[in-house]
Amino acid sequence: QVKLVESGGGSVQAGGSLRLSCAASGSTPTTYNIAWFRQAPGKEREFVVAISWNYGDAYYADFVKGRFTISRDNAKNTVYLQMNTLKPEDTAVYYCALRRPPLYSTISNVLYWGQGTQVTVSS
Repeated sequence: QVKLVESGGGSVQAGGSLRLSCAASGSTPTTYNIAWFRQAPGKEREFVVAISWNYGDAYYADFVKGRFTISRDNAKNTVYLQMNTLKPEDTAVYYCALRRPPLYSTISNVLYWGQGTQVTVSS
């Protein structure tokens, strides 16, 4: 059993920054990846970014490239999502997830979900 706990959400004005954290507990297979998804009101959940536990390779959705950066601290079993130059359309609940390979994919393939953290960006 794996538990994922997100933190760091909040409200910010357009152009601002937030850093989300995802702390994992339990047995996390190192061949898997940790991903962030988001779901805006009335929309489907969508892939944002993922990082490999083993190598730190990352895969970004096109709409966050250059603005968001994912990183990991293996010693703390924590993944971070630094979000810069936020836009109102980034407003959503952000979910951390433990995902099966492959890394370079936008499909869900999720084993475990976190509870989500709200990010609100005002114009």
